[in-house]
Amino acid sequence: MGRLSELFAPETVAVVGATDREGAVGRAILENLQDDFGGEVVPVNPARDEVLGLECYSDVTSAPPIDLAVVVVPPDVVIETLRELGETGTENAVVITAGFSETGGEGAERERRLREVAAEYDLNVVGPNSLGIMSTPADMNATFGPENALDGSISFMSQSGAFITAVLDWANEQGIGFQDVVSLGNKTVLDETDFVREWGDDPETDVIIGYLEGIDDGHEFVRAAREVTDDTPIVLVKSGRTDAGAQAASSHTGAIAGSERAYETGLEQAGVIRARSVQELFDYARALSGLPQPDSNGVAVVTNAGGPGVLTTDAIGDSSLSMADFADETVDALAEAMPDEANVYNPIDAIGDADVERFGEALDVALADPNVGSAVVVSAPTAVLEYDDLAETVIEKREAHGKPVVTCLMGGQRARAAEEVLRDGGIPNYFDPARAVAGLDALARYRDVRERTIDDPTEFDVDRERAREILGRAAERDTNRLGVESMDLLDAYGIPTPAGEIVDDPDRAREVAAGIDGDVVMKIVSPDISHKSDIGGVKVGVSEADVYDAYEDLVARARNYQPDATILGVQVQEMLDLEASTETIVGMNRDPQFGPLLLFGLGGIFVEILEDTSVRVAPIGEDEARAMVDEIQSAPLLRGARGREPADVDAIVETVQRLSQLVTDFPAILEMDINPLVAGPDGVQAIDLRLTVDTEEL
Repeated sequence: MGRLSELFAPETVAVVGATDREGAVGRAILENLQDDFGGEVVPVNPARDEVLGLECYSDVTSAPPIDLAVVVVPPDVVIETLRELGETGTENAVVITAGFSETGGEGAERERRLREVAAEYDLNVVGPNSLGIMSTPADMNATFGPENALDGSISFMSQSGAFITAVLDWANEQGIGFQDVVSLGNKTVLDETDFVREWGDDPETDVIIGYLEGIDDGHEFVRAAREVTDDTPIVLVKSGRTDAGAQAASSHTGAIAGSERAYETGLEQAGVIRARSVQELFDYARALSGLPQPDSNGVAVVTNAGGPGVLTTDAIGDSSLSMADFADETVDALAEAMPDEANVYNPIDAIGDADVERFGEALDVALADPNVGSAVVVSAPTAVLEYDDLAETVIEKREAHGKPVVTCLMGGQRARAAEEVLRDGGIPNYFDPARAVAGLDALARYRDVRERTIDDPTEFDVDRERAREILGRAAERDTNRLGVESMDLLDAYGIPTPAGEIVDDPDRAREVAAGIDGDVVMKIVSPDISHKSDIGGVKVGVSEADVYDAYEDLVARARNYQPDATILGVQVQEMLDLEASTETIVGMNRDPQFGPLLLFGLGGIFVEILEDTSVRVAPIGEDEARAMVDEIQSAPLLRGARGREPADVDAIVETVQRLSQLVTDFPAILEMDINPLVAGPDGVQAIDLRLTVDTEEL
């Protein structure tokens, strides 16, 4: 265990604000601790000499040494209480008291001071506004909830205290146990990342689960979770989905890669399995906490009922798993063991009169097949089948073959009795076949997490000082937006751009065009005009003879469209052969929680219509960059579909990595679009650029 081990295994727990008043939180916590906790419980209250039969101390300085303090005092007393705890050497506190940032300005200021005091004394603080914490190995219930947790190997954190009370009530009925339970509260000091790290170091925690409404530091969470998920699965329900991030964004990337997509991407990169509901959260956790990972995605289904067997087959088809293709030897063995009426192919239908022996023979043969990675046993109750005996047989066969097996013993009282047997054998039972398959799917997904390889980001030789100077132009012009006038920024980071120049008079435009072989492209350059094509601000295929007039026309169009726009000039640029190329987009939107969120996809004018994109949290290495390119639906276009010559995918992958390095090096870049990035057989060229910067960060 790590630095929070004493938080979950204290010898002395003080309840600061303990009382014997009926209905008071301070009394509920004290009673919960007295019920089971084997250590010393110390009430602290200046208005009491004794509370519930225990000697009460007037303050923490007069109390015995405290390993964990549970603080239930008025909000305006909390800060001083924590200071006293720090001065006495206490390292761990749970602040139950509400009235902090969740209440507005005054509470937010109080929370800021709490954070300062915790930092001053190096206090581990859970909360404020917390239900409390539990640890079943320590027999400690330091909450004011009505239920204690059963023993188990699942560690559980929640941003909602009410969610914990509801879950524990349900979990106790289902026989689901926990190792540690934490109500995070306002997460002023300790947050989800701290507990992921702690439980990742705990050999008794088999699965980490959580209900989160937000992640304070997504970048740090991804780093921690990536390490932990190598050995311990993490399953989260994330609520509070919002479009606010996308609505506030001004770039293509920002509009497409909003806040919810950042969470989705960040959690996936972290190796976290995301559940869509509370039911899924525990369905996944039950499978992950008791079963091994399958060595393949092939699933065998053994059933005595045709309908549920078909439902199971459908569920497998909807998952990342597949119906196992039995070897000939397996089919022959099943044919010998089963009645003539039985189906010996997958799903195995042992028919309605199947007894425990026939189920056991079918499961034994199926699990011996090398194409079978896992199995689902699905049964409807019959007069010839004892569920308790079937449960024992399933456990025996699973242990003999070492492969994951889940059950769907459908029914009421019969199933409930067998569930206890299965639970003791580490096998979860689900009423719905689809839920049983989802449990196996979670195992396979976690296996894939453990088998992944994450390469380090490539460090390219770039010109950071030149890039810094170019970004500084935004502050000089008193603007936070830059466009093609900053194309040299890409050059500083080795991203190719076409030959050309931005000019501020038509004569110079003609000179630049004369130095470029063939016709040119001309674009108005203005940080105030985003969609140049919409106003006729782009001219393609301009001959040298027409450059002068084209310049005058572009400036006039811009003035007519937006008289107060800042016009920096006109870009004269080499014209590329777009017929043999594909327009893509590479961009970044800086998410408040996860930091730089990279985007790649089909580009040009249709980017926001088609939204054929992939995203990753930067920084990334070559493997992740290549995966981004391969994931988009239009990837076949890049690989040469319909007779097209393949694009230089390696050049695209390198460009994505170089952009990752750029936006990681410069946190001042808030949004950025290279659109289009033209990808052809001989490489890539960045045609257009837009970015938004935080000038105060430069």
